[in-house]
Amino acid sequence: MGSEGPCISSPAEPPTGEAIPSLGGDDETGGGPVQACGVHEGVRKLIELFPRVARGLRRTVPPSQNTDIALGNRHRSLLSAIYDGEATVGTLAATLGLNLATTSGLIADLERAGFAERFSDPVDRRRTIVTVPAARRGCAQRWLDGSNVALVRAMEHLSPQERAALVKAMTYLDGELNGAPSTTRG
Repeated sequence: MGSEGPCISSPAEPPTGEAIPSLGGDDETGGGPVQACGVHEGVRKLIELFPRVARGLRRTVPPSQNTDIALGNRHRSLLSAIYDGEATVGTLAATLGLNLATTSGLIADLERAGFAERFSDPVDRRRTIVTVPAARRGCAQRWLDGSNVALVRAMEHLSPQERAALVKAMTYLDGELNGAPSTTRG
């Protein structure tokens, strides 16, 4: 198994070990042409890769701050969800797959670090809106950009169709693991 190159599965899967022309060429990881593989072979390879990828993603740290608040991946996910616009606490909880109490705690951490602010919805005072303060947008953007560098570089090695297939596969996996709605096959 250790000597196998990268592999993918497609609906019309070529026999195991046959190079897939659309992906051809040497990849920069030194693995050579991408080889087709069966579902179980691909699963075994992904099981080997997921822990290393997860560790690498966790190593990303927020920009230095004058605070003793430890911010981690869930804080970064929340910051990413509010960076492009404001959102309600309930929407953020649903987006992140967390309960309201956990989401409120993460928001409180980001508030103490200066990365978030809450205010009552002027239309419905029962709702709380969360956003990134204008004064901290630059710092927030640097944190988000820094955490995405490796992912962006990896995705740049893929064609648009390969990126779409990867996102689709991860969406299916999320659906299988978390009961999240996924797109239909096809």
